[in-house]
Amino acid sequence: MTQELHIVGGGMAGSEAAWQAAHMGVDVVIHEMRPKVETFAHQTGNLAEMVCSNSFRSDDDEQNAVGLLHWEMRAANGLIMTTAGEHRLPAGGALAVDRDPFAESVTAKLKALPNVRVSYEEVTDLPTEGHWIFATGPLTSPALGEAIQRETGAERLAFFDAIAPIVYAESIDMSQAWMQSRYDKGETEEERTAYLNCPMTKDQYEAFIDALLAADKTEFHEGETAGYFDGCLPIEVMAERGRETLRHGPMKPVGLTNPHKPDEKAWAVVQLRRDNALGTLFNIVGFQTKMKYGAQTDVFRMIPGLENAKFARLGGIHRNTFLNSPTLLDHEMRLKSKPNIRFAGQVTGVEGYVESAAMGLLAGRLAAAEILGKDLPQVPQDSAMGALIHHITGGAEAKTFQPMNVNFGLFRPVEGLKGGRRGRKDRYKAYTDRAKVAWQEWLTNF
Repeated sequence: MTQELHIVGGGMAGSEAAWQAAHMGVDVVIHEMRPKVETFAHQTGNLAEMVCSNSFRSDDDEQNAVGLLHWEMRAANGLIMTTAGEHRLPAGGALAVDRDPFAESVTAKLKALPNVRVSYEEVTDLPTEGHWIFATGPLTSPALGEAIQRETGAERLAFFDAIAPIVYAESIDMSQAWMQSRYDKGETEEERTAYLNCPMTKDQYEAFIDALLAADKTEFHEGETAGYFDGCLPIEVMAERGRETLRHGPMKPVGLTNPHKPDEKAWAVVQLRRDNALGTLFNIVGFQTKMKYGAQTDVFRMIPGLENAKFARLGGIHRNTFLNSPTLLDHEMRLKSKPNIRFAGQVTGVEGYVESAAMGLLAGRLAAAEILGKDLPQVPQDSAMGALIHHITGGAEAKTFQPMNVNFGLFRPVEGLKGGRRGRKDRYKAYTDRAKVAWQEWLTNF
C-alpha cells in the first residue's frame, strides 16, 4: 500500500502523472469514477478526454509560453504531448488534435504498462495513509469536494466555465464561408487553411449582438456567483462588456481575405476549427456560451454560412472547482495538513489542458521520487514548469487567487533586455532559451 502511488482522476493531469511515475518504476493505481459516475461535460469513460476545446494552443516554443511548456513536456517524455503529436490536426500555429482517437490512445498506452492499473470507482474522502495525487479537475465530485472543504477548513473556491458548440461540416454553406488561417499562418497549405471563416457585415454583426444580449441564458442556483475565468468567458458576457468586445476578440476580422468578395473587408469574422481528423466536425472558436439550447440554435444560425447549421454538440456551462493553492499546498504540491496527498491539474488553480498536464507531470515525478527515496532539487523557477508551480504554490496573492494560464508575466526578468512591445521578441526568446537550459539540467536528476 505505502509503495503504490494512487492517482484520483484520469484526466490530463492524472494520466500524465501516472505515465511519469510508472516510467520511474513506481506501481500506479488510477482511480477514475467515469463511466460509472458521469459528469455534465464528459461523453466517454476514456482517460484524458477533451471536454471543451480540442486545442493545446500555440506550439511556438520560442515566442510563446504555452509552446515552451509543450517543449518541456516533450523533453520529459510527456504522454500527453507525444500522443497529441500522433493525432495532430491542421490548426495554423496551434496544436489541435482529433479528440476521440487521442483519448483512446492515451487510455491504451497507460493500460499497456505492466505497473499501471485503472480502478473505476469514485473516491469520496482524503486518505490518511499511502501516497496519493488528487487530479480530479474542475468537475470534482460533490462528495470529494466536501471532503476537501472539511480538510482545508476553507470555503471551496469556484468559477464557471463554458463549452463551445460543435457543428457538422456538411451543414456549413461554403459559398459564403472559406478556409484560411489568420495571416495565412502555417508551414504547409493544410496549416494555412486550417480555419473555416464566416464573414459578417456591420449590420449583420449588430443584429447578432442584439440577439445575443436578448437570448435566454442559463440561470444560476441560489447562492452561486458567476466568477468566470477571463480566458474562457461566455460570448454573452463579453458582449455585455461592450458591443465591440467580440469584434476585437474571437470575431476579429484582421489577417483574413474573403475569396468570395476579395475587395470587401468583413466587419467581423466567426472562425471554426476542425474538431476531428475526418474534417466532419468543426467547433466555433471562442464561442463558449451559457445560452439555453433553443436560443443557441436561433442565434448561431444568424451567422452567414451557418443558416442551416446542424450541431453535434451545443454549448454549456459548468462549475469549476479549484483550491486556494498558495495557502494550502507546499512547493512540491503536497497538502500542508496531509503531506501524503498531492494535488495536480486544474484543481490547483492552473487553467488549460497544457497547464493541467504539466502540473500532473511534476506531481507524478515528485511523488515517485519521494516513494523511491530520491532527493530532488526544486523545480527551476526559470523554466515554464517552474514559473507555473511557483505561482500557484506561493507566488500568487492568496486573497485574489484565480486560475492562471502559463504566460511570460510569470517569468523572472532577464537582465539587460529592454521592456515594452518593441523589445518583446528578443525578451521572449531570452526567456525560452533560459528555460530550456534550466529544464534540461533539472531532468538530469532522474
